Amino acid sequence: MIHIVVFASGTGSNAINLISHFRQHPAIRVKAVFCNRPDAPVIQKARAEGVPVVVFDRQAFNAPAFVDTLKQHDAHWLVLAGFLWLVPPALIDAFPQRIINIHPALLPAYGGKGMFGHHVHQAVLAAREPKSGITIHLVDHRYDHGDTLFQVTCPVLPDDTADTLASRIHALEHRWFPEVVETCITRGVLHLKTQHAAQTL
Repeated sequence: MIHIVVFASGTGSNAINLISHFRQHPAIRVKAVFCNRPDAPVIQKARAEGVPVVVFDRQAFNAPAFVDTLKQHDAHWLVLAGFLWLVPPALIDAFPQRIINIHPALLPAYGGKGMFGHHVHQAVLAAREPKSGITIHLVDHRYDHGDTLFQVTCPVLPDDTADTLASRIHALEHRWFPEVVETCITRGVLHLKTQHAAQTL
């Protein structure tokens, strides 16, 4: 069995979607949810799904022993689902090409530190972009910078607000994120990197 540890910081809709997607999978399972906010709604949601939760602070996250904590949960892949901290080098070295992130925009545009959630959607609207979308990518030592695995786009409508655009982006995330993670794990990163294309819905 291949074990995923999901990192999340907020409401956890993508984390719960991943848990549900892999619940009956013959070879992949979400082993635990790691959260950096003790008040995040994802904690109770994950526990209600029967998935263990580990809550940690920044000091623990950046300590060398954090890799051992992940090994104790038999982690093979790390999936960032609305997780807002920069991943430290020790984790990237411990899980080479096995950390996946989702970003609510078409990278390399509208990425980087501080670009998350409504900050991204407001920036897209302020720039009068004709489209937005999601990017699923490997994690490296910089925010929103690793190799792109998959992108899919949606139109930005003339009367969009950050909320309406966010709802369309969330629909893309829920539709594609579990499938791309599964393909990456079962068929390999190289397959996705050579086959991915910007799709339009």
